[in-house]
Amino acid sequence: MHGSELKDGLHSTPEEDPRPKLWPKVLGSMAIVGVMVGLMIGRLTAPDPLELQQIEPGADGLVLWFNQEPKVLGEQVSGSLAMLFNAKGETQKGEFKLNGKDVRWRVQHADGGLLLNLLAARPLHGDWHGAKVDGRWRLEVSLREE
Repeated sequence: MHGSELKDGLHSTPEEDPRPKLWPKVLGSMAIVGVMVGLMIGRLTAPDPLELQQIEPGADGLVLWFNQEPKVLGEQVSGSLAMLFNAKGETQKGEFKLNGKDVRWRVQHADGGLLLNLLAARPLHGDWHGAKVDGRWRLEVSLREE
C-alpha cells in the first residue's frame, strides 16, 4: 500500500465507522456518577455544625450550652468582656444580677462566628471554663467586679 489510489476498487485507508463512539460517553457518565457518590459520602460523614444551643444565667455569670466544644477567644475591653466563639446560633440579649447590680449581655453574629458581649456600669473581669456534660459542652463564664 503505497498510496491512496484505487486498486481493484478499494482504498488503502479504511472508511469512517458509521457507528457512534460510545467510549467518551461511558467515561463521562462514570465521572459524573463518581463525583455524585463522593459528594453524598462527604455529606454523610461531615460533622454536625457547632451550634450555641442555650444561654442560662449562673450564680456569678452565664452558662452557655453548645453541641460540641467551641474555640473561645476572650478579651477584656474597656471594662467589658467580649468573647468570640466559632459557632452558629441566634442573636440574643438579656441581663442578670451580679452582686445585686445589673449586667447586660448580647450575642450577635460576627466574622468568626458568634460574639458575646458582657457589659456593666462598673469594670468586669471574667474567667471561663468548659466541660462535657450529658453529651453537650457546658461553658461557664464567671464574672467579678474590679
